[in-house]
Amino acid sequence: MSCSDEYISHVQSENLVKISPLAASKLRRAKYGIYNHSAVELCHWTKKSFTGEGTCYKHKFYGISTHRCMEFTPTAMNCENRCIYCWRPTEFYDTLQMPENLVDEPESIVNNLLRERKKLIVGYFGNKRAHREKVEESILPQHYAISLSGEPSMYPKLPQLIRYLKGLAATKSIFLVTNGQEPDMLYRLAEEDSLPTQIYLSTNAPSRRIFHIVNRPKYADAWERWKKSLFFLSQVDTRTVIRITLIRGVNDSLNFIQDFANLIAEGNPHFIELKSYMHIGMSTLRLEASHMLEMPEIRSYAKALCGVLPNFSIMDESEISRIVVFQNNKRSVSRWIPGYENNLLS
Repeated sequence: MSCSDEYISHVQSENLVKISPLAASKLRRAKYGIYNHSAVELCHWTKKSFTGEGTCYKHKFYGISTHRCMEFTPTAMNCENRCIYCWRPTEFYDTLQMPENLVDEPESIVNNLLRERKKLIVGYFGNKRAHREKVEESILPQHYAISLSGEPSMYPKLPQLIRYLKGLAATKSIFLVTNGQEPDMLYRLAEEDSLPTQIYLSTNAPSRRIFHIVNRPKYADAWERWKKSLFFLSQVDTRTVIRITLIRGVNDSLNFIQDFANLIAEGNPHFIELKSYMHIGMSTLRLEASHMLEMPEIRSYAKALCGVLPNFSIMDESEISRIVVFQNNKRSVSRWIPGYENNLLS
């Protein structure tokens, strides 16, 4: 039986969408918490923050509390792309189908993943190097990053999920990362008063040709779908980010600078995050360590890109994560997420 067949039979027998047993086993070994088609993980920086060894660039750039960030996905094994740089196990992505009547309700996803996340955290209470107060606080997230694995906009109840998260007393912010393949869902978020605090659009190609090389999409009209999502960014009333991942020898040519700039102008985001591909996870089976750019190269590319984007200036950088962030000076918002002002010196 193929992985796909195993997945389908599991769905039919249980009458709901679940990660296949094979994929779930691999995810659990990688320290994911699993609930049906959803997953949660303690990211590298959350664990580092417990022991005072650093914080995520989202803290440095926007003020987010790293130890109170919950990174999760309602679509752990569902995605329309098979991106070459993705550190997730795209080889085990099973299906493009998530029928609304076969998926979990948002409340069930959040509550079960909170329990799974707590199981991943409790061991830190016995870590002498961990700050007990931070570990205790981390049990109740303030920030939700809907990303991790798969494509969250494939989850048909995403608007309800975001509204549920907004309704939790501790919630201060919600970030959504999307590959742009479900533009109709993005428009639903706006229409149904379900916008997250900040939307990231992955932007890893200056042209249709490179788009297909980097993202290996399953949809024939993938470029058109992505362009519709790009236009959405220019109109939506919430914070927006274009995130560009550069891969040496694939999409990092200086000849692409103007093409990237033209796309950015179409999306007119509040921020641009320009980062290097990182040689981690399952991406190591598709790319080499040599495909990573060094931080001086990221700075140089950022300077060149900024030179053809008159409305943008370089705002900050994270050397350890190899990221430079730009801010839109014309479509301007504060870099700091409201509610996190007291975190800026921590």
